[in-house]
Amino acid sequence: MAKFELKLPKMGESVAEATITNWLKNVGDHIDADETVLEIATDKVDSEVPSEVEGTLVEILFQVDDVVQVGQTIAIIETEGDVPASAPAASSAPAEAKAVAETVAVAQDTVATPVDFSDSDKFFSPLVKNIAKEEGVSVAELEAIAGTGKDGRVTKNDILDYIKNRGNQPQAAAVKVETPKATPAPAAQTASKAAPVSVNGADEIVEMDRMRKLISGYMVKSVQTSAHVQSFIEVDVTNIVNWRNKVKNSFEKREGEKLTFTPIFMEAVAKALKDFPGMNISVEGDYIIKKKNINLGMAAALPNGNLIVPVIKNADQLNLVGMAKAVNDLGNRAKAGKLKPDDTQGSTYTVTNVGTFGSVFGTPIINQPEVGILALGAIRKVPAVIETPEGDFIGIRQKMFLSHSYDHRVVDGALGGQFVQRVAQILEAFDPNREI
Repeated sequence: MAKFELKLPKMGESVAEATITNWLKNVGDHIDADETVLEIATDKVDSEVPSEVEGTLVEILFQVDDVVQVGQTIAIIETEGDVPASAPAASSAPAEAKAVAETVAVAQDTVATPVDFSDSDKFFSPLVKNIAKEEGVSVAELEAIAGTGKDGRVTKNDILDYIKNRGNQPQAAAVKVETPKATPAPAAQTASKAAPVSVNGADEIVEMDRMRKLISGYMVKSVQTSAHVQSFIEVDVTNIVNWRNKVKNSFEKREGEKLTFTPIFMEAVAKALKDFPGMNISVEGDYIIKKKNINLGMAAALPNGNLIVPVIKNADQLNLVGMAKAVNDLGNRAKAGKLKPDDTQGSTYTVTNVGTFGSVFGTPIINQPEVGILALGAIRKVPAVIETPEGDFIGIRQKMFLSHSYDHRVVDGALGGQFVQRVAQILEAFDPNREI
């Protein structure tokens, strides 16, 4: 028998941690190689963690809603044969837990009572929570500890020092600490935590799911961070519509991919970003970061009504066929819930298609820390003035609106307007005889 450490895998360069959302296996269950053991969620996408080996799950080191760092051991699987060379032979987590238990055993002998951390807005690691539960440290006490970890987080040493000092206090004081007087919370804070009540008894009250809460936070933060300004421009896309209608069937037969309007628009945006690199930047504090790569975010609606933004990396290096394949691949995997965390990281500019649902134009919210986002309106047949050498006349044209939201902190009206104008020029100059 050997023990294999199941670790949280690396999920992209910018992803450092994930939250456990569901254990699909319980202790004692048999697991096949490549079988999914648990589900996790990063700040943008859900994912699955499969087992690299076949065996029996003998220990679960983290629970649902715990935040785990990349590379941390999350479970122990007992195997029949030898553990793969890439995996450590034994878990360090049980040894660490044992050492912690031995350390805290010298602390004051208190009666452990159930502790509920769900009411706390602070993050506490699973190890800190376990120590607090074993030593009867209340949530109020834990929140009062001055953490020395990153962003003020309470570390193992912080809580052990607290327990040691608490144990040296007089007994009366210790009892008083165990039952601290509740500090009244501000009215606004209390109201935000309390579930609303239906006055007439007929309204349905549904709590936001995890992703909707994240989206809500992102949107509010973006509006509070960036000075949003919008520019709108109307574009004649008749040539594009006619060309797509002419080649879409042969394209699908040859490439096995549907040809939508989205890759055509994405190609135009990538070209415009090369002409106006001032839109391909991000802002961090008082610093402007000029991005070398052009990575286009593509806002996509999910079946559950939520929104996600997969990213087309190095979009300016793709031809139209490559762009169509990238758009279809990300869109299909987004709908199926198969995106990987790295698929949603690193965008430098975002495009959203509000025309999918019939909107003529919109005022999209910037995807932080980018400085611009382009909304594509619905394509409509409209009467238009057509200029010819023989004079002007009225004709039926296919037109749409482009809505450009940009961050006025670093993008002025001239750059914001010129950029969306350049996108329009590229689209209107589309060659109706283009080969693909």
